[in-house]
Amino acid sequence: MSPQSTLNPSRALEGVHGVHVVSHSPFTLEETNQNEDFSQSTSRTSVIGEKQQLLTQWAWQQTLACLRPIKCGAHGDQHLAETTANVLTSIPFIALGFHAPRKNLNCKLYANSLIGVGVASSLYHCSRGNLRKYLRWVDYTMIATATVCLTGALRNENPKLLMAASAMLLPVQPLMVSAVHTGMMEVAFAKRALKDPDLRLAHNVHKTSSLLGGMLFIADDVCPNTPFLHAAWHLAAAVGVGTCNKLLQ
Repeated sequence: MSPQSTLNPSRALEGVHGVHVVSHSPFTLEETNQNEDFSQSTSRTSVIGEKQQLLTQWAWQQTLACLRPIKCGAHGDQHLAETTANVLTSIPFIALGFHAPRKNLNCKLYANSLIGVGVASSLYHCSRGNLRKYLRWVDYTMIATATVCLTGALRNENPKLLMAASAMLLPVQPLMVSAVHTGMMEVAFAKRALKDPDLRLAHNVHKTSSLLGGMLFIADDVCPNTPFLHAAWHLAAAVGVGTCNKLLQ
């Protein structure tokens, strides 16, 4: 036997009777690529994650705007004169807080909240940079707190569910809380004015100042670069708050 036949066993069996040598095996070896399977599994997981993220975004977009956290901007106070005007027109809220009736605990809370409104407004208008947007949130929150304290001072037995919901929404949606409790105050003021003729003049002044203040507030939001518009809103709001003190006397 030659060395060549020894190295090639298929040729060594060619002459043997009954033996048929097949050059290729009928069984094929399939190699599993585990890396490919892993990449496909990772791809499927990524697709599922993207679908869940899109579903979350869609659900957030469908959420009522009133339930979304407030977005505090940092516009306004274009120059030093406007800053000075906004700070000066914030001081009347502090004065109203000191002169508000303090005949019981609820009235004291409301009076102190008015002082807080004036202080928060002054700090906001004096601030600059990234701190400004956080103090804007403090400003809105103090205004909402004052409205809650006012309805509590006007009516000792407010619905507990309403007060609990207001407390929860106060940090994230102070504007909505302010709107709800301001509406409650307006109804109470109107009812008292119908029964007490001495309050009708104060109520008429309150309605006029509230209407003007609402228009100025919307205008300030639509045209934030208009100078001294925010200061005018401060004054109108201060007149409205001053008339509310008549209800607590």
